[in-house]
Amino acid sequence: MTVQTDYFTIATAGQTNTGRVRDHNEDSFLTRPESGVWVVADGMGGHDAGDYASQTITEELASVGVPISAEDLQARFMERLSRAHTRIVEHAQTLGGGTVGATLVGLLAHEDQYLCIWSGDSRIYLLRDGMLVQQTKDHTEVNDLLDAGLMSPEEAVSWPRRNVITRAIGVSAKPQCDIVAGQLQPGDVFLLCSDGLTEHNSDDDIRQTLSTAASMDAACETLIQMTLDRGAKDNVTAVVVHFAGEDVHAVEVP
Repeated sequence: MTVQTDYFTIATAGQTNTGRVRDHNEDSFLTRPESGVWVVADGMGGHDAGDYASQTITEELASVGVPISAEDLQARFMERLSRAHTRIVEHAQTLGGGTVGATLVGLLAHEDQYLCIWSGDSRIYLLRDGMLVQQTKDHTEVNDLLDAGLMSPEEAVSWPRRNVITRAIGVSAKPQCDIVAGQLQPGDVFLLCSDGLTEHNSDDDIRQTLSTAASMDAACETLIQMTLDRGAKDNVTAVVVHFAGEDVHAVEVP
């Protein structure tokens, strides 16, 4: 899908896969380039719970519409995210009050500005001028311990609770998100993904794929296939967005 704005030609692709181990897919994604919204949500809670949580998030955010400013876009996004959060909490109560929720990453773009909004351990990466930079910071127990100086990076690799998340939509009194903002540049490529992808692929794997893919669809296909080839223990989802100044093209490694 390609959309032309006054600032960029935006090419978008997204794919999700159940993986090699799970029997159902709790990931959901949303691409709304005409609104400047891209989302990946990774549900938790099992059948009829994690699925519901992630799908509720993408369903609500699909109604963002066309904003008049970056501030308006952020307000619309957060209002709909709050609605999704309430629906997830209410659904959990009907199931007996167990943990139901979903991690979230959202990329918002208006004119030449972007925002990354997230809760949990799904991620957003930015490839710019051949360099890949993670925009989000995982909300996990292991990151909290690293930040507090209570664990070394070497210990974190094998820590048994390294995948335990500390934030998700639907599991607290209200949505708890972090936000980073920046200015878009022609050639920027963003990847939004669930942790099922990053569990099996290094930053360099991601950089090489985004840098050499012939299209955004090809980038998604390669990232998903690489994950499947490496065991795909979890559901895996990838959304790739390219902001081209003029023509949409592959970004070559310098």
